[in-house]
Amino acid sequence: MAVAEFTQLQAHLNTQVLGQPSLTLSILIALLADGHLLVEGPPGLAKTRAVNALSDGIDADFHRVQFTPDLLPADLTGTDIYRPETGEFIFQKGPLFHNLVLADEINRAPAKVQSALLEAMAERQITVGNTTYPLSELFLVMATQNPLEQEGTYPLPEAQLDRFLMHVEIDYPGAETELEILRLTRGEAIKAAPAIVNKLSQQDIASARADIMNMHVAEALEHYIVQLIMATRQPANYSAELAKWIDIGASPRATIALERCARAHAWLNGRNFVGPDDVQAVAHNVLRHRIILSYQAQAEGINANTVLDDILKLVPVG
Repeated sequence: MAVAEFTQLQAHLNTQVLGQPSLTLSILIALLADGHLLVEGPPGLAKTRAVNALSDGIDADFHRVQFTPDLLPADLTGTDIYRPETGEFIFQKGPLFHNLVLADEINRAPAKVQSALLEAMAERQITVGNTTYPLSELFLVMATQNPLEQEGTYPLPEAQLDRFLMHVEIDYPGAETELEILRLTRGEAIKAAPAIVNKLSQQDIASARADIMNMHVAEALEHYIVQLIMATRQPANYSAELAKWIDIGASPRATIALERCARAHAWLNGRNFVGPDDVQAVAHNVLRHRIILSYQAQAEGINANTVLDDILKLVPVG
C-alpha cells in the first residue's frame, strides 16, 4: 500500500482540523497501529470534527456517544429487544458496532460503562447474555477527557488507561490559527466543505498495517525501546530524581505500543525502517498515561512530560 494515499488523508485532516497537527498525526498512527486514542484538552478543539473528518476519508462508519452519569453499558453494546409479534428476542446493535467511535467525555460515565467500552477495545468483541458478537476488523475508539471540570467525574483507573495506545494532550490554537478557524467555519456555513474524492478502503488500511508490521527494526533499536521502558520501572539506575518521581513504571503493553507507533510514524514519513527519531517522536503520547508519579513529584509540580523528557535524555540510543 502506497504512503501517498495516507499523506493525502493527513492533508485532508489538517485542512479540517486547524492548528492540531499532533492530533491528526496521532489519529493516523492509531489507525495504522490498530490501537485506540485518549485525547485530553479543553472543549471546542475539534475533537469530534477530527474523527468525523477521518470517516470522510475512509470507507467506514462513524458514531459519537456523549458519556453521561446515567449512561448504561447496554447503551454502548446494544441489547436484546423482545418482539411480541414473533415472541422472540432480537439483538439490536449498539454504537460500538461502528468502525469509528468517539467516546466524548469518557470520565463522565460510571465504571460499568467504561468497562464495557474498554472490554470491546481490548477483546474486539461484545458479549450480551450468552452470545458473543465480534466487532469489525477496523475498530478505532477515540475517547476524550476534559481537564477543566473534574467534579462529578469518574477518573479512569490506571489499568484501564493502559488499554489506550496513546494519550494525546491538546491545547488552544494561536491567534492566527483562530482566525483561520473563523474563516473556515464561516465558509462552511455558506457552502458545504468538499469531500475527499478517493476514499481509502478498509482493505487499503489492512494492507498498510501489514506493510508496517513487515518493516525492518534493528536489534539495537529494539534494545533501545526496552531500555526506555526499563527506565520507568528502575529509574534509580539512571537518576536519583527520576527515582523519587516515579512510583510505578510502564507495562509490557507500553513496549508493544511504542514499537508499533514508531513503525507507523516511520512509514508515514516514507521510510522502510524505524529509527530512534521515530521512537522519540511518539514516546510522550505512548507513555504519559502509563507511568504513575509519586506524591513528591506532584507536590513539586512535576508532570509526566517532564519525567519523559528526562528519560529520553538519560537513556542512550545505541
